[in-house]
Amino acid sequence: MSDRVTLSPAAAELVEKLEGTHGPLMFHQSGGCCDGSAPMCYPAGEFMTGDADVLLGTLEAGSATPVEFWMSASQYEYWKHTALTVDVVPGRGSGFSVEAPEGVRFLIRSRLMTEDEMREHQLL
Repeated sequence: MSDRVTLSPAAAELVEKLEGTHGPLMFHQSGGCCDGSAPMCYPAGEFMTGDADVLLGTLEAGSATPVEFWMSASQYEYWKHTALTVDVVPGRGSGFSVEAPEGVRFLIRSRLMTEDEMREHQLL
């Protein structure tokens, strides 16, 4: 099955570095107002997920611990037909996301899924 969410090489390198400092990590993507729709990276379990969240997948960043990627269910409704790539760019993100002190921020790059991918994920 195709991945719904992946890491760019630069993001995978940063995640691996951040795991060395913070231990296992997780991402959560919300449609929040303050940080727009930026993926937030937290120590695993620090952000409580629930029925209002969808687990899109787990990301491999070179460590033995997969990094879960969650999205709010309301945001998922807008993005469910897209394949997402977590990338990293210079700049200041949220003070809550663990990459903030590094002078970079995570962001999402997206593309529409192909019809085959949508069938695979039972979206057609």
